Amino acid sequence: QVQLVESGGGLVQLGGSLRLSCAASGSIVSIDDMGWYRQAPGKERELVATITSGGSTKYVDSVKGRFTISRDNAKETVYLQMNSLKPEDTAVYYCNADIWKTSWALNNYWGQGTQVTVSS
Repeated sequence: QVQLVESGGGLVQLGGSLRLSCAASGSIVSIDDMGWYRQAPGKERELVATITSGGSTKYVDSVKGRFTISRDNAKETVYLQMNSLKPEDTAVYYCNADIWKTSWALNNYWGQGTQVTVSS
């Protein structure tokens, strides 16, 4: 059974920083793309950032220059460093990953979510 376990959310003031972590565990051969999504109350889930196994990154325009996604392939972990946080960044943040359980089985997985709240 493959799991994604997130940590690092919390309450922070305007302009503050948080670092989210998401560790994959279970029967894993390799991991392709990893990413972070977020869902604010009353809104649809949106993509925040993605990173390929080779380290190429993409960001939604609203977080460019403030957030940095990175990964440690040896630890099967993806990170999201969030700086200069704004109240509109408040949301539940979800980790997502494309994981090979075997050489022929690629599946997409979600973490349970971690709350990030930015107060003004």
